[in-house]
Amino acid sequence: MEKLRIMSVFGTRPEAIKMAPLVKELAGRENLESICCVTAQHREMLDSVLEVFSLKPDWDLDIMTPRQTLSTITSKCLLGMDEAIDTLKPDMILVHGDTSTTFAGALSAFYHKVPVGHVEAGLRTYDKYSPYPEEMNRKLVTAIADLYFCPTENNRANLAREGVTEGVFVTGNTVIDALKTTVREDYRFSTELLNHLPYGEKKVLLVTCHRRENYGQPMEDIMSALAAIAREHGDVELVYPVHLSPVVQECAHRHLDNIPNIHLIAPLAADEMHNLMARCYLVLTDSGGLQEEAPALGKPVLVLRRETERPEAVTAGTVKLAGVAYDDIVSMARQLITDPAAYAAMAHAVNPYGDGFACRRIADAILWHFGLGERPEDFRA
Repeated sequence: MEKLRIMSVFGTRPEAIKMAPLVKELAGRENLESICCVTAQHREMLDSVLEVFSLKPDWDLDIMTPRQTLSTITSKCLLGMDEAIDTLKPDMILVHGDTSTTFAGALSAFYHKVPVGHVEAGLRTYDKYSPYPEEMNRKLVTAIADLYFCPTENNRANLAREGVTEGVFVTGNTVIDALKTTVREDYRFSTELLNHLPYGEKKVLLVTCHRRENYGQPMEDIMSALAAIAREHGDVELVYPVHLSPVVQECAHRHLDNIPNIHLIAPLAADEMHNLMARCYLVLTDSGGLQEEAPALGKPVLVLRRETERPEAVTAGTVKLAGVAYDDIVSMARQLITDPAAYAAMAHAVNPYGDGFACRRIADAILWHFGLGERPEDFRA
């Protein structure tokens, strides 16, 4: 029997981290041929992940342009995907999460009448402009997809409320699978500063901040709060890999340059970020992926957003919504830096996002869909 061709489509660093272990799992199945199409929505940051996981794309749209807009990303993805699908002829296309690549990949698959599997399905904030454009992207993909791979039971419930009950699987999050291969005790950073931070003597705070909905006053307030935290706490070293967006770069350097215990560094490769997270004390982030990764490593997270589509960790107690107001961020960080009991309560909470076998469940579900295997059992936290 000819192998089923399963094409994974992704274009950003977070997507690549979460799809890389799945691409490899599919490649190891005798009934499947795993092919990989990247849009390079984020060129440089995507390439670093491909290198870490030793992935060579079968098709590269290479769409990234300076100061690209959502419209140019989507239209260039759609046009490029036409040729990729016509040439590679996949039996199913997998997209991940909620980026413009995700939406365009799913829409292109629909135009070519190719079934779609949505990895990390069912996340919702129910505010179409926050996160923007991610919330609408994920809802539009839900309308197109045939299979839904939900990280948690809560995500499945979100889909059920929208009338989506067929082809839904609870798999855990593939990022937990990725962490199993990247985090090592003997890891040496290529960013030399990270090899010499006083991890045991001082509290290393890992920061990321880049979301479009935080542009403007929210980001100004976040950066001011970070400066205040560093100045108030002499026992803190704050490490911020600054996103390549010119908007983020300008704001970060204007507020945070020349503060001795703040280190603004270039974006990190996936393995470096995971190993820094494993060694740090606390994570402050507006990223989605870090809200899942840090709990798996026992690290409390303060989310620099007004809401989260990942409420499971908030319920479990390992994540707190700090919002974007200066006073709230400073005060919540102060509590975790100075109160050992408050810190321990978050650090020891149970991670609700997976057991490291999400990719296995997804591959099994695809085979089941095509009548080639048993339906996998759902992940239960």
